[in-house]
Amino acid sequence: MSKAFDPYQLGGKHLANRLVMAPMTRSRAYGPGQSPMPLMADYYAQRASAGLIVTEGTQPSRIGQGYPDTPGIHTAEQVAAWRKVTDAVHAQGGVIYLQIMHTGRVGHPALTGLQPVAPSAVAAAGQVYTHEGPQDFVTPRELTDAEIRATIAEYATAARNAIEAGFDGVELHGANGYLIHQFLAPNSNRRTDTWGGSPEKRIRFAVETTKAVAAAIGADKVGFRLSPGNPYNDIDESDTADTAATYTALVEALAPLNLAYLHQLEAPGVRDLVLRLRKAWPTTFILNPFTGQEPTGPAELELVENGTADLLAYGALFLANPDLPTRLAQGGPFNSPDPATFYGGGEQGYTDFPTLDEARA
Repeated sequence: MSKAFDPYQLGGKHLANRLVMAPMTRSRAYGPGQSPMPLMADYYAQRASAGLIVTEGTQPSRIGQGYPDTPGIHTAEQVAAWRKVTDAVHAQGGVIYLQIMHTGRVGHPALTGLQPVAPSAVAAAGQVYTHEGPQDFVTPRELTDAEIRATIAEYATAARNAIEAGFDGVELHGANGYLIHQFLAPNSNRRTDTWGGSPEKRIRFAVETTKAVAAAIGADKVGFRLSPGNPYNDIDESDTADTAATYTALVEALAPLNLAYLHQLEAPGVRDLVLRLRKAWPTTFILNPFTGQEPTGPAELELVENGTADLLAYGALFLANPDLPTRLAQGGPFNSPDPATFYGGGEQGYTDFPTLDEARA
């Protein structure tokens, strides 16, 4: 048995194992004002055997929404609805963090009625899905200094709301081309003030946001997700020297805060940087490894065994296998995820995947 199945202490919480359900957008928040539905409580509770669940990206404000039917954490009704999710997970013995995701320039007025905001007025190449179908990304409005500070405050309020909703902690989404990542990347952050320019200035928004959230709920309840070199949502971090300098500076600035964890989504060809950041990080290091076109599977358990990561994050395989730790321990078999049901819809491809016991019954 791999060390991945051993218990682990994270931020004062006892994890049953070292396997993490990675955050995955599912677009099923059909409740009033993008509130979670009861079906979402079932979905997460089914997967409570994960050592740690990190929820789908959840917007801290109306303007932070970038996709249809993603949940929020900025209204009282959203907090109350999320409480049903956390209660269901805790009843099954699980630990659950809320991922806070402001999408920045990745969004559209068709979703919110608002012009997206970003560090700079630079549109992302590509399209975003809306209820009216795919739409070209629009040019975002550049945030003023005062608006940047107000946005940081929104993250802190969202974190407090998450704790009120019963979450064990929060993860700040600094990856995948969303707002924090937009500040980190030179092609989306073209500012020349104190929020942009050099790597030290481009990391400022990420660092100030993390400090504000840690002050609001306690650093031991805060994780940070990053994805250096990830081109998703038209991010260009192809200058490897600049990318290494930026993320080294970021990790060095975050390390003294003693956060619960650092969670890296690995982009192609950056394993050397993964190892460098892992070595520099003082607390728990979670890795969502790059595996090409295949979902993370049993072979990647070795990354916990050899110390590359403390915890290992699984995405699509956790989506299709609610009892994934049991299946990994037994070497399978595994249900196959169905991409046609990833986003939107109801129970199909969401809560109808059988466990091993159900499949054998």
